[in-house]
Amino acid sequence: MLKTNYDFDQAILPTGAALKANILLRFRADIPESPRRNLNLSLVIDRSGSMAGAPLHHALKAAESVVDQLEPEDTLSVVVYDDAVDTPVSPQPVTDKATLKAAIGRVRAGGITNLSGGWLKGCDYVKAHLDPQKINRVLLLTDGHANMGIQDPRVLTSTAGQKAEEGVVTTTLGFAQGFNEDLLIGMARAANGNFYFIQSIDEATEVFSIELDSLRAVVGQNLVVTLELANGVSLIDILSLAQVSQNDAGATVITLGELYEGEDKLLGLSLDLPAAPVGELPVLKLHYSADVVQDQVIRSVSGTAEVVAQVGTIEAAASAASSHILFELSHLTIAKAKETALDLAEQGNHQEAEQRLRALIQELQAKGLNENFEIAEEIDQLEYFASRIAQGALGNAGRKELRDQSYQTLNRNRSDLTGRGVTAGDEVYAMPTVSDVGSGVELSCVREGGKLRVKVMSEGYDPAKNVQFPRAIRAEGARYVVEGLELSSDGSFYRVQGSITRLAKPGEPDIFVAARSSRPRSSGKASTGPASAADLPTTDTVGDGILVQCVKDGSKLRARVVSDAYEPDWNMRFPRSVREEGMLYVVDEVKTAPDGKSYIACGEIKRFVQPTVTT
Repeated sequence: MLKTNYDFDQAILPTGAALKANILLRFRADIPESPRRNLNLSLVIDRSGSMAGAPLHHALKAAESVVDQLEPEDTLSVVVYDDAVDTPVSPQPVTDKATLKAAIGRVRAGGITNLSGGWLKGCDYVKAHLDPQKINRVLLLTDGHANMGIQDPRVLTSTAGQKAEEGVVTTTLGFAQGFNEDLLIGMARAANGNFYFIQSIDEATEVFSIELDSLRAVVGQNLVVTLELANGVSLIDILSLAQVSQNDAGATVITLGELYEGEDKLLGLSLDLPAAPVGELPVLKLHYSADVVQDQVIRSVSGTAEVVAQVGTIEAAASAASSHILFELSHLTIAKAKETALDLAEQGNHQEAEQRLRALIQELQAKGLNENFEIAEEIDQLEYFASRIAQGALGNAGRKELRDQSYQTLNRNRSDLTGRGVTAGDEVYAMPTVSDVGSGVELSCVREGGKLRVKVMSEGYDPAKNVQFPRAIRAEGARYVVEGLELSSDGSFYRVQGSITRLAKPGEPDIFVAARSSRPRSSGKASTGPASAADLPTTDTVGDGILVQCVKDGSKLRARVVSDAYEPDWNMRFPRSVREEGMLYVVDEVKTAPDGKSYIACGEIKRFVQPTVTT
């Protein structure tokens, strides 16, 4: 029922010297025609002010799409939160989908972010209907930082682990650029759930569908692997995302979480091996256990496997073909390097972080792995991140992409989740431009499944093939002119030859010039208002503005900032004539007052009108 196999990165290890070796272990629940497991699901959605407009609209549409994909045997609840926690849909079987979607569609944006309150309420609902034969899951979506309720990441992370021990697993979804990725990844890891970075508002439905597909495919849970190392063998590193501990005998215990139908759970290990004579070298004994679906009932299964390396002469090792799993191990090695580089950079060791990434690039190229398109793409990512780290300019978006790419590769074996990133490279704005293609080849950058891909537009080339292209100048919608293209050695993708320029045809708007100057400018002066709120201009988008809400504070009406990165409890200088309890406004700018503990609204004020979500 639970199958395992392994491969070393070298088919034959050389005799005569101690060496480092990487090994890839695979686990798969072999369940013939596994039936779909029913869900006990709570959607917990951030409706704080920073979600106002298009973000909340798309989040709610994604929630409605979840309803469409559920069955009457599934249990669903929907929780929404800002500073208050509400339940548009109490736990119930998914029988009246129209009513459920209508309740979701009535949700509107509000105040600040009580993440813990909303999440714990969703956990309570799932716990109240806990069924070990179902997938019991909370999906927590937020676009911001917790600034009300329990805010300590250590407490929230440890609580996620405790809830998982009680049978309630949490998956976290970070929306756009304002959320705390360390918190959401930490909660997902502690709970053995999943984490997703929803990079653009229109991909919310796609990401929700990926998670639902994953939940339907769960055929095993609580996969635990214990390593019993042979004499002289030592564990250097674990190249997979896992919870690691030691048992009473001192053996390493690795918790890998869920098993998915048709998907191998990968465990990469980096080991120091002793010198050995030609023949078989015992490396470790593997003890594993999991709770697996069998005949529509969850049963505990366990097993033991011996891991043995083949040792040959130096000549035999040199002439042996590289292991066929070298590409998969390289993906894990790259993901681990990204995680390490980010940690180093945040400790101030930017030079060491850059050097590690560049050393890995050289190693991958020396092995010829850049002839594989996915590894070549990873090399471009490594180049991009190494350059950004060296400049101290990784930024919020770069940090999120780096964390997401590392997490997804180390956690899952799905190509549609790895290498994602749609933020435009900064260098695209400074590129030289041309007005026509001339004798060159025209390329276009498009977004496919959360990734920026470059395709050929000129005739005479295969438009279905990807183009290997520098990550630093990729931007969705950009067009380029290159001198030429050459096929990779296996003919599966193109490489750019010669110089690269950006194409900006006469008479067509240059979206990248416009993007640099699109942010509205504030006068810097304190806002003034008309006679009443009804006289304010209206908007249904926040854009680059700041969202403000009028709240009742005792007998007074106060204006408070509800956009993230501001103090939610500070008062604000704001025109009294337009204050109405509960109303949302968009202002051009918010400045800190001279007292250092309040704000001043500056520039134009618009009344925010909630967009309608149609079912």
